[in-house]
Amino acid sequence: MGVFGLGIMIDFISGPVASGFTSAVAIIITSSQMKDILGIKGGGATFVKMWANIFANIHDTKLPDLLFGMCCIVASLTLREIAKIRVGRKGDDSDSDSLQSSSHLTCTQRAINHGFWLIGTSRNFVIVVVSGLIGYYMSQDGPPPFQIVGSLPPGLPKVGFPSLHVEKGNVTYGFFDMVEIMGSGIFVTPLIAVVENIAVCKAFSNGKSVDATQEILAVGVCNLASCFFQAYPISGSISRSAVQSVSGVRTPMVGSYTALIVICSLLWLTPYFYFIPKASLAAVIIAAVIFMVEVRVVKPIYRSKKSDLIPGLVTFIACLVLPMEVGFVVGVGINLMFILYHAARPKISMEIHSNRVGIEYLLLTPDRCLIFPSVDYVSNLVNKHSIKQAIPVVIDCSHIYGADFTAAKVIEVLCQNFSKRGQPLFFYNLKPSVVAVFQGVQPKDFVVYYDSRELDHLLRSKITNSFSCELNKADKDSKM
Repeated sequence: MGVFGLGIMIDFISGPVASGFTSAVAIIITSSQMKDILGIKGGGATFVKMWANIFANIHDTKLPDLLFGMCCIVASLTLREIAKIRVGRKGDDSDSDSLQSSSHLTCTQRAINHGFWLIGTSRNFVIVVVSGLIGYYMSQDGPPPFQIVGSLPPGLPKVGFPSLHVEKGNVTYGFFDMVEIMGSGIFVTPLIAVVENIAVCKAFSNGKSVDATQEILAVGVCNLASCFFQAYPISGSISRSAVQSVSGVRTPMVGSYTALIVICSLLWLTPYFYFIPKASLAAVIIAAVIFMVEVRVVKPIYRSKKSDLIPGLVTFIACLVLPMEVGFVVGVGINLMFILYHAARPKISMEIHSNRVGIEYLLLTPDRCLIFPSVDYVSNLVNKHSIKQAIPVVIDCSHIYGADFTAAKVIEVLCQNFSKRGQPLFFYNLKPSVVAVFQGVQPKDFVVYYDSRELDHLLRSKITNSFSCELNKADKDSKM
């Protein structure tokens, strides 16, 4: 997909759809962590199933896990606010992005500000380390009162070519068997994963441009490399991206840093993860993703264009009710329906004008290109109003930058209809590229002009010809 430059897909993910998707995913991730906060069994593929399982096991809630998890969430949010504290002169230089420009502060004040910023930014690390120490301390006299991570297999997976068969039960499935079972999913699943990855990029780009083709290439290369290490399929991780975002990450270099830390952890640190409470890890994730629920965008969207709320809300609800990938596709599909509807129903302004000699004509101005979904609609409007007014018609084509074969055939029929009823039809300021498309079907009585003098001449000649035809017809009738 990256080789063929299919990054254009990002253009079909609107802001409301991206906001609805990220908000729903934030709620889903929060819901998926609630089982560890409550210390119960749970899980599920959708938001509804997760909460159904949570309520089914709510009577097994463990108070120590709940209290410990809530304390970690409060601690994370408190440290987040500490990162914003600034001492010294207040003003524009007091926010967290101006640490380097606060030259008016003393060395002590700058050191204190950097200290606050460092403590708040490293809050996730602080919470996990402190929680691990608490878990270790409380495990000295027996099992801790809350759930802990437990044993993790140390070391890196073996390097080798991916297996082309899999055993399930007593049945061995070969490569072609797996392809047959997956069916269309072998194409649809990667496509959804790529689009989902692009949505994550847009959610955390902070207004910066995103090269979708570059992102697709990166994901593809990573998956090709990871298949030799028995890795899971790689895509954009919203939970990890949220944690990194709130931790102050600014560049893609964090990927190399994270990979190095993970490798070192798998090699030497897995014994130390044993005592980390699950509730603390869930709290770190919840405190990070909860701010991804984009409630603040609803009001600006409502003020700007109310109909844009529909694809956003549909995406949000669909991602909660259906599997997340399916919900996202539903949201994009609704957005595409809006795009197609607007393409099929252009706005056309209608005005009656007079030229310099007083000849009236009907000026029709479409506001966009003529393509097959819209051309019949435009043709019907032109016929309807031209018959009603019974005066020459001018179609202002200043906003028509493109057309297709279907549009050319409809224009050919339109010219024939006007010619049959003796009503002049002219096209103003039609682009040469569009003229070439229309002339490809060789329409009769197809007249294009580019200035008002040409229009005056055309109107006079058409009126004169029409008057001559009427005189000739009258003479023939009198002779009969």
